[in-house]
Amino acid sequence: MLSKKCKYAIHALVHMAKEPEKKFLIKDISEACNIPKKFLEAILLELKRAGVLGSKQGKGGGYFLRSNPAEVNLADVVRMFDGAIALVSCATHKFYEPCAECEDEATCAIHHAFVEIRNSTVDLLSGDTIEGLAKRELKMKAKKKAKA
Repeated sequence: MLSKKCKYAIHALVHMAKEPEKKFLIKDISEACNIPKKFLEAILLELKRAGVLGSKQGKGGGYFLRSNPAEVNLADVVRMFDGAIALVSCATHKFYEPCAECEDEATCAIHHAFVEIRNSTVDLLSGDTIEGLAKRELKMKAKKKAKA
């Protein structure tokens, strides 16, 4: 399950990707995405430290996308905020730890099953970009509006 922090980060990035050239005030993102302002501040700072966002102070300032939203995928964001994508530590790439109860990882059916699950999950998350989610959301909202 995604943490609220990760989910909020994705929502904020998708919101910003709808107008990638714009600078956004924290209060505007907070209101548009229904994210508590103080929590959002910490999230945006983490995204800035990671190089995904930039910021400018003063008049006409705010947060802006530093990375191309077509190149920021969900796997990257999930790892940034929630760490490992795998469900067990022996199946992770970046956070690997051997299982204490496992006699031989090479012949462990549980290990191999969770590596396959991890690989499928990473493939799906890597295939979805922030730009793709923003476009999908705009399309779904337009479709809903047309039906109304």
